[in-house]
Amino acid sequence: MRGPGNRSEDRGVARVIVADDQSMVREGIVLVLGLLPGIEVVGAARDGEEAVALTAELAPDVVLMDLRMPRCDGVEATRRIRAEHPGTEVVVLTTYADDDSLFPALRAGARGYLTKDAGGEEIVRAVHDVLDGRAGLAPAVQRRLLEELMVEPDRRRGPVGDPPRGRPRRQAAALPDGLTEREAEVLVLVADGLSNQEIGARLSISTATVKTHINNLFAKAGVRDRVQAVRYAYRHGLVVPPEEQPPDGVK
Repeated sequence: MRGPGNRSEDRGVARVIVADDQSMVREGIVLVLGLLPGIEVVGAARDGEEAVALTAELAPDVVLMDLRMPRCDGVEATRRIRAEHPGTEVVVLTTYADDDSLFPALRAGARGYLTKDAGGEEIVRAVHDVLDGRAGLAPAVQRRLLEELMVEPDRRRGPVGDPPRGRPRRQAAALPDGLTEREAEVLVLVADGLSNQEIGARLSISTATVKTHINNLFAKAGVRDRVQAVRYAYRHGLVVPPEEQPPDGVK
């Protein structure tokens, strides 16, 4: 194990701590991650208190955090790590995907949320997603967040234009916070779940240009990741849920 520091200088390698109170689960996760490229496990914690202490000692890039642990649960440990060590991201890895677990963890500062049926490659992808500024969410978790957003009241707007997947957005004159037409277009595609590469292909622009638009719209909207950006898009009526769309051919 290396000593504390920032993200490994080895290209693409993330330094990770695994926190889980069940020794067989914890050791299994460490073993699986040790066999996959792009991850270096630098520590393993038996509870939230130990996860916080190891984070202070080893300065990992990411903590893979179980939620239900003794002494200090995963939500409180996440809150402390994000407050005391903002350079370390947290990805929840838990058995539970219920609302009572999901939303407190995200509010505490977790940038990723996976359930323990996730494969090793999915865990690696989530780790690198959060380090690249994206949310590392299991598909079922992302759907649950979108469902929650869909019940917010301040997002029902009439359709304008013909954006991807039938999700309308407002005209440029009505765009909030100084968003440009192109930035709003990129935001709609982010809300549709497209990657930067897919957005670039859809709009015939480079991935670097997509990243620039995303950084600009994040700054204008005051959001820090894609989950918050999607919430912003729904709140401001830039996209509306598919069930609110009129049937094909109906205006």
